[in-house]
Amino acid sequence: MVQIAKQVTVPETIEATLSYFIDTEAMPVTLVGAPGGSDHRVGGSKPDPHRVVIRNGRLEADRFALERNGFRFVHHDTEVVDFFDEDEVRRVYYPEMAALVKAESGAARVEVFDHTLRTADDALRETQKIRDVVRRVHNDYTEWSGPQRVRTFLPQEADDLLSRRFAIVQVWRPIRHPVESFPLAICDARSISPKDFVISERRYPGRIGQTYAVTYNPEHRWYWLPRMGRDEALVFKVYDSMKDGRARWSAHTAFEDPTSPPNARPRESIEIRTLAFF
Repeated sequence: MVQIAKQVTVPETIEATLSYFIDTEAMPVTLVGAPGGSDHRVGGSKPDPHRVVIRNGRLEADRFALERNGFRFVHHDTEVVDFFDEDEVRRVYYPEMAALVKAESGAARVEVFDHTLRTADDALRETQKIRDVVRRVHNDYTEWSGPQRVRTFLPQEADDLLSRRFAIVQVWRPIRHPVESFPLAICDARSISPKDFVISERRYPGRIGQTYAVTYNPEHRWYWLPRMGRDEALVFKVYDSMKDGRARWSAHTAFEDPTSPPNARPRESIEIRTLAFF
């Protein structure tokens, strides 16, 4: 049984600036940088910063449900010793995350297809060839790119699998010390309107993907888990093929935490992506 995240003494709410997107009706395009480098946004990309209230998720952790809110904060230990060891991540962490997503989502089958390490430390990012934190509100998959992931990852089974419900569920956690800078904020799916989403193109060497940029909506309800530790995880949904009123998407972003200590250590984290089949 996965436990709810432990309580710590922190403010009930904070105010922080999140970087939304202004819809200029031109396709926003991101040129994805190589590991260790930075992405470059071109095309219709126009940031729209807004000051918002972000709620302490520890105070409501037992109320969140993946199908209703689009996310869950959970306590979850891992046997991984070194997250910078690619082989260990795939050998140890992938099975752990498949089991976690299966337990949280109720899926009959879960396949891990990708992971990304991130840090706000420029030197570490360059030496370890990992990615920067993402400081803009977004959702990782669209109506097109969600099913496309199944076609790319499981081409022989795709037609059959896409005839039934599936979801893309991600898991995010710190990989060494508790998060002191650039934590992850997650938006309650119930407060998001489809009108808030704008298709954004991501151009990789050899392929093109899609994500959703997100426009500002004062109805958005944001949460974060203060000082999130290595034994805690955020499980969240970025796509669901079922259109019956359950949470299909969420939105998330790194942000500058006004409660961060003066000498805060740069955030180091891993996000893992899974296909959940029902």
